[in-house]
Amino acid sequence: MNNYIETKVTQFLTEQQVNFRLLPHQTPAVTIEDAAAQRGVRASQMVKSIVLRDMGNLYALACAPGDQSVDPKKVRALLECRRMTCVDLESVADLTGYQIGTVTPLLLTTPMTIIFDHRILLEEEVTISSGSNMAGIALQRDDLIRLCCPMFADICR
Repeated sequence: MNNYIETKVTQFLTEQQVNFRLLPHQTPAVTIEDAAAQRGVRASQMVKSIVLRDMGNLYALACAPGDQSVDPKKVRALLECRRMTCVDLESVADLTGYQIGTVTPLLLTTPMTIIFDHRILLEEEVTISSGSNMAGIALQRDDLIRLCCPMFADICR
């Protein structure tokens, strides 16, 4: 495939012997809806990853289906924090190792709690970012869960 994109995520999945499909984009994806359309999937199959922080610099990666919104108040209650907000956009790359719009729950540079909303369990195959805004990755939901060991909770609005 001449439009194959290799990233640390594709290398990791190959090393872990996880079956996946690369879903190349024609243009850099700018929204969840745009990425879903370019990948030929439903937004509900996409795993959206939002980096949250509490006042004491406890970080969490809240993951939800692409057609849902994360509720920081639910994450705060789950983690028993006083306040939980999205991190500054400038901090995302340093905290995760990924540029904004390409964050995935694998290979994060900063250790943090990973929380999946239960709705992710509704899809057998999900898509995550490849770490590049020019491609996504389709893989079995259970493989993703095994690799990132998330906790599960109701974290959507």
